[in-house]
Amino acid sequence: DWPTEGQHDFLAEGVWPDTAYGGNAIYDHGHHGNAILSRFPILSSHNEDISELKFERRGMLHTVVAVPGWQVPLHCVCVHLGLTAAARRRQMTSLAEHLEKVSPGDTPLIIAGDFNDWHNRAGNLIAERLGMLEVFGGANGRPARSYPANLPVFRLDRIYVRGFAIERSEVHFGAPWSKISDHAALSAHIQIA
Repeated sequence: DWPTEGQHDFLAEGVWPDTAYGGNAIYDHGHHGNAILSRFPILSSHNEDISELKFERRGMLHTVVAVPGWQVPLHCVCVHLGLTAAARRRQMTSLAEHLEKVSPGDTPLIIAGDFNDWHNRAGNLIAERLGMLEVFGGANGRPARSYPANLPVFRLDRIYVRGFAIERSEVHFGAPWSKISDHAALSAHIQIA
């Protein structure tokens, strides 16, 4: 049984004091979107509809986070990209253009989410254009297998970082993770570089 509160609120309770949520699709039985959970204050958040098709609701949630002791804020982005390569390419180009304006090349940056990118083409655009590293690719040479959550086979989800050293990264699959999503959860332990 799932609680009646939003999934991001349920997951954040008692652990992550600040959250941002961007709803991308609303149904009779619920909704879905992107969420960012933070133990540090979220200064601002903006969810952008990057959908290309009426039946395929997609979004990009951008937050600016105040990390104690840092001179500059941390930019965090959660994405859910389209199913076609052409849509993903346009969405990633739009994301890169946005971040080049608001998050200069030396600003710490994390981009994570469902890239729906079977061949890592959109990811390469992000890595090259924004100077980012994919946390699993750096350690293992390839992004993590993240779909389906019960026994991941496909490499759809990513975590990209800029301005951080990657300590370790993990894929969380099977129970209880498969109750939360049809994708495995990815996590990374990182330190400011």
